[in-house]
Amino acid sequence: MVKVSPSILAADFSCLEKQIKEIEDYIDYIHLDVMDGHFVPNLSFGPVIAKHIQKITDVPLDVHLMVTNPMDHIEWFSQYSPKIISVHYEACHNLYRTITRIKELESKAFVVINPHTPVLVLDDILEYVDGVLVMSVNPGFSGQSFIERTYHKIETLSKIREARQLNFEIMVDGGVSPSNAQKLVELGADILVMGSAVFKAEDPAAVCQKVKNIKVY
Repeated sequence: MVKVSPSILAADFSCLEKQIKEIEDYIDYIHLDVMDGHFVPNLSFGPVIAKHIQKITDVPLDVHLMVTNPMDHIEWFSQYSPKIISVHYEACHNLYRTITRIKELESKAFVVINPHTPVLVLDDILEYVDGVLVMSVNPGFSGQSFIERTYHKIETLSKIREARQLNFEIMVDGGVSPSNAQKLVELGADILVMGSAVFKAEDPAAVCQKVKNIKVY
């Protein structure tokens, strides 16, 4: 079953509760794009949003840290028991220590790679992570177009996972929509992050349900 994680970066914060309630029965996580204005050229939100969302819904949080000092932010967000915490390969000076700390705080540890970062840099860490988040746009802003090279990365990761008999999940974030979701899942993606495709749709719940019903034959 495909897992769906809508990014609230694309939501209307003036009616966030209403938008989450409309889709909560059709999603697996709520994706929080945390940006510090330094690692990426944008500033989003902090732990207070996680606290607010926990009051709205029981859907687990999926925290994506696009920040320069991920270890600091891990501690802040962990108090809200996120199911997943993702940190960028490009931002971690000691990736193994960071992954270990996320697991100690009882969250799944995902490592993220930007569009320009090759999959092979993860060779030594794949056996320790719970998942890999592949950025299919340059991180920092919602609504960007999907980078086609991402398909090759997903396929490569899936083949590595099978060859080495590992069980990490593959997540894709950026420009994901019902139009490319089928191919991503066929190539090996397990979790799809969607922002504009969900929150800008006429029927957000129908979009989530359609993607979750994707079958691979």
